[in-house]
Amino acid sequence: MNYSTQSIKSWAKEERPREKLSQNGPRACSDAELLALLLGSGSQGQNVVQLAREILQSVDGNLAELSRLTLADFTQFKGIGPAKAITLSAAMELARRREVSTFAVKPQIKSSTDVVKVMGPVLRDLHREEFWVLFLNQANKIVAQECISQGGISGTVVDSRIIFNKALQHNVSALILVHNHPSGNNKPSNADINITKKAGKAGKLLDIRVLDHIIIAGDRYFSFADEGYM
Repeated sequence: MNYSTQSIKSWAKEERPREKLSQNGPRACSDAELLALLLGSGSQGQNVVQLAREILQSVDGNLAELSRLTLADFTQFKGIGPAKAITLSAAMELARRREVSTFAVKPQIKSSTDVVKVMGPVLRDLHREEFWVLFLNQANKIVAQECISQGGISGTVVDSRIIFNKALQHNVSALILVHNHPSGNNKPSNADINITKKAGKAGKLLDIRVLDHIIIAGDRYFSFADEGYM
């Protein structure tokens, strides 16, 4: 039977998303069915699973891209008003925070990939640029992580005095600079290169090692240390 064009109520009971999840758990449901449960209802001439599939198709089924959709993006779909858009955005943010909370006990930083595991969930889906610093002890374990500045899509202003003032407050031995490029371009700008050089010089004067500067751009990243800039 072709369920795609029928009302959910007319589906076999075991095929309805709510009943399927109740009986078999959330892993038994497809991405579209889970999204349909968040939506609750479709629109005239389109059941909720059809609507969920339309949304997923708009991002080629990529859940990471789905999490980047804004309230305005969601409301472009027929059948999604402000209330449903807010529900979807809240669900995306909970998923993001769950990923971040995995690293509540901060690991030892041994490579650029370790940094991305910690900061990727924080930065990869943002629509504005943020500049963060990871403050490390002598064992390269994170003792603090702070957002130093926030900006727009094209950039953010960073003051190296603020970075090292906080480093001294935390009494750390090393630090790592991290920021995102909402554009998805992971190549460093001239401003990125300049702040890296400036921070490196200041760190040498204060005996605080600047280990890396990492740019996170969606699922890609650029490491100044890996590329030989440090």
